[in-house]
Amino acid sequence: MEIYLVFVDAIKNSNKFWSAKVENNNLIVEWGRVGYKFQTKTHSLMSNQEAVLKYRNLVAEKMMKGYRRSQPQIDSNCDIYEIEKAIQLLDILRPCVAERKFNDIYVNALNQYLKIVPTPLGMQIDYHRVYRTVADIDYQRELLDSLLATPAPQAAAVAAGHAPEATAETAVVSLKTISKNFWRHL
Repeated sequence: MEIYLVFVDAIKNSNKFWSAKVENNNLIVEWGRVGYKFQTKTHSLMSNQEAVLKYRNLVAEKMMKGYRRSQPQIDSNCDIYEIEKAIQLLDILRPCVAERKFNDIYVNALNQYLKIVPTPLGMQIDYHRVYRTVADIDYQRELLDSLLATPAPQAAAVAAGHAPEATAETAVVSLKTISKNFWRHL
């Protein structure tokens, strides 16, 4: 039993995660800012049932505070729906960036995108500068499109770190790669 939650609010400079997993009688919790050193706490309980109950209570508490389910590293094993949703959000962000209109539509789409693709944005989020140009958005879109084009066996190999040497024609990207390469392109 394991979960990864994120809380994103670009206006309030919030980009954090909280994760928990049950292992035997232990509940292991990690939390911190996305992409940065995190804290860990292990709750040693009397039984697996107690660990599961504490897990469920903490998850419910975080969800009530606005945390939403995500993945620490979204790769080709990720639900295609999540990748397609991220692409739709980039399509909403693109005209906002092109017209330099950083309104509620932009902020909401950005927050939703960052919940799907957890991305280290630094300690101070300037939501006006997350995507500076349309080219930044197009680059993210290309990476997401490459996930959709990846054949399942090759995607699984990449996710497991056992992919054959990639060539220009067979290069495969994961959403983990997208978030790691986010600032390299900018």
